[in-house]
Amino acid sequence: MKATILVVEDDMHLMEGIRDILEINDYNVLTATHGKAGLEVLAQQPVPPDLIVSDIMMPYMNGYEFFEAVRAQSAWITIPFIFLTAKGERDDIHRGKRMGAEDYVVKPFSADDLLVAVSAKLDRKRQLDAAAQNEIAEIKRNILNILNHEMRTPLTYVVAYADMLNRDAPDLGLNEMRSFLRGINAGANRLRRLVESFILLVELETGEAEKAFAIRSHPMQDFSVVLHNVRTKYTDIAAESGVRLELNAPDELPPVIADHEYLSAAVECLVDNAIKFTEQPGRTVTVRIAPSSEGGVEIAVCDEGRGIPQHELDHIFESFYQIDRQKYEDQGAGSGLAIVKAVVGLHRGTIDVSSTPGQGSTFTIKLPPAPEV
Repeated sequence: MKATILVVEDDMHLMEGIRDILEINDYNVLTATHGKAGLEVLAQQPVPPDLIVSDIMMPYMNGYEFFEAVRAQSAWITIPFIFLTAKGERDDIHRGKRMGAEDYVVKPFSADDLLVAVSAKLDRKRQLDAAAQNEIAEIKRNILNILNHEMRTPLTYVVAYADMLNRDAPDLGLNEMRSFLRGINAGANRLRRLVESFILLVELETGEAEKAFAIRSHPMQDFSVVLHNVRTKYTDIAAESGVRLELNAPDELPPVIADHEYLSAAVECLVDNAIKFTEQPGRTVTVRIAPSSEGGVEIAVCDEGRGIPQHELDHIFESFYQIDRQKYEDQGAGSGLAIVKAVVGLHRGTIDVSSTPGQGSTFTIKLPPAPEV
């Protein structure tokens, strides 16, 4: 398939020469005589061109203004640019590079000069497009795997218990009915947590979470909301597993810049993992929030569970990574710790883990102090 190139040049003779060179070499060519006309041409295309070759000094809208206008549109932001500049105009090149433009062809140029620059830029675009497609394909495979396995398992519980209730309700005692309802509730809650995790992971990976954080974050000293959310969601879950849940925090802490929704989600992910990986009844999962030695806040989630093998520690924060999937069937979608790391990154914090197999793990989030006003 032929690549399409938009040429924006106010010198008609030069524009026609560039168009002829490109068309002879099997490129589709669109033309415009200045930046505003270039924007109009772009708006008329059902598919954006593969490359833009633009002069800098033009009437109505110069090359820099045109470049900024193109980059301001999400549909065009990935179109590569080649600027045409007069020999010796170093200021043009420096200014363009500060704006993010990287490729220049200096006038006067030969056909070979232009074709080499165009070919290199298009090759790089194809490589980036292929890499992006591979990444999308990998995400699709992971999502399909989770839809096939992770969501099917709790859904099976819900359907099975509901079927038994529907079929045997007249013959069931009150305790049996309550047991079935608890099974339905457990399956539904697991599905809810999986869906919430995926929504948050998508927000984090697409940049939407960063935008929301910029709007919603504020100086925060009272962490009672975070503890309340953990207590509400996980007290019963911990009790059903025979695990004690302890939550400790002083009434007031040093101020940190935080978004309580995202921070709660990160702590909940850690608590969820801690409960699942604490297999023996009677053991404790502790959430401890305290001032840090650096003047900010430290959040530690400790368990007395199975621990994490040393060779797994370097990978546990990767999206969809799961520790020994066949052995540890209950660990979920493998997105929880990736979410935690991304949320901590939004807060300009750090997360560390220490773990001893057979004894348990401690995940420690450190949030920096809020800037002084």
